[in-house]
Amino acid sequence: MNIYIANLDNAIDNNKLTELFSPFGEVRSAEVVKDVFTGASRGFGYVQMDDEAAQTAIGKLNQTVLNSLVITVEEAPVKKEQKGSYKVGNGAVNVYRFKKN
Repeated sequence: MNIYIANLDNAIDNNKLTELFSPFGEVRSAEVVKDVFTGASRGFGYVQMDDEAAQTAIGKLNQTVLNSLVITVEEAPVKKEQKGSYKVGNGAVNVYRFKKN
């Protein structure tokens, strides 16, 4: 199960996130999302665990204080697969053609 953690302090990194969730079960992956340009934490992250361990961790860690901030821990929503923008889709594209008179 993928877990979403919000309102993380900038001092929290992937290792500290792993340490926070490891007492509840095996952590498959832990990632704090970082800004592409600055490399600073964006204040949220994701952890992957087994379903039972994840439910326990969500129950115990949701609305707890971590580095003087109250964190929100919940099941991450399933990512919606996007197939292209409104301009460039995956289907057939009708190209506008000028008609010659």
